Amino acid sequence: MINQTSIEFDEVIEQCRNVFVKKNKDYGMSWRIMRISSIIDQIFIKANRIKTIEEKGVQAVDEGVQSEWLGIINYCVMGLIQLNPSLQNKNISDEELLEWYNQYLVQTKDLMMQKNHDYGEIWRKMLVSTFTDMLLMRVNRMHQIIENKGKTEVSEGIDSNLMDMINYSIFALIRLKN
Repeated sequence: MINQTSIEFDEVIEQCRNVFVKKNKDYGMSWRIMRISSIIDQIFIKANRIKTIEEKGVQAVDEGVQSEWLGIINYCVMGLIQLNPSLQNKNISDEELLEWYNQYLVQTKDLMMQKNHDYGEIWRKMLVSTFTDMLLMRVNRMHQIIENKGKTEVSEGIDSNLMDMINYSIFALIRLKN
C-alpha cells in the first residue's frame, strides 16, 4: 500500500505543479511580495471555505473543493520558498522557481513516507473533514509562532507545519478521489 501512496502522491503533485506553472505564466511571481503571514492567511481562507462547504453540504460558487486543496498545497510550497533565507529579496528565474518547487515537494514526500511507515497509513481511515480541521489548527499554530516572533520552545516551526499541511491536503485529495 505504501507504494500505492507514493504513486497517488505523485499524481496529485503533478496536478498541483501544472496549476502552479500556468498561474506563474499568468501572474508571474507576484506572490513573492507576500509575507509568510499573508500566505498563511490565504491557506486559512481556502481551508475555511472547505469547512463551510463540508458543513453546509452545498456551495454557492461554482468551484469545488478540489481546487481549494490544490491551492493550499501550492500556497504551502510558496510559503516554504518565502521562508528560505537564501531566496529572500532575490530574483529567481522561472526555471529556478520550479527547481525549488520540486525540491520542497521531494522533501515533503520523504517526510510523508517516513511518517506513513510509522503510522501505518491510518490516514486512509480518517474523514476528510479531519484533514480540514487539522489545517485550520495548523494555521492557528503558525499564527501563534508569528506572534512569538518565530520562536518556539519545543514545537516545530512554520516550515514543518507547511509540509504537514501539504501532506494532509494530498491525503484529502486521495480520499476524495477514492
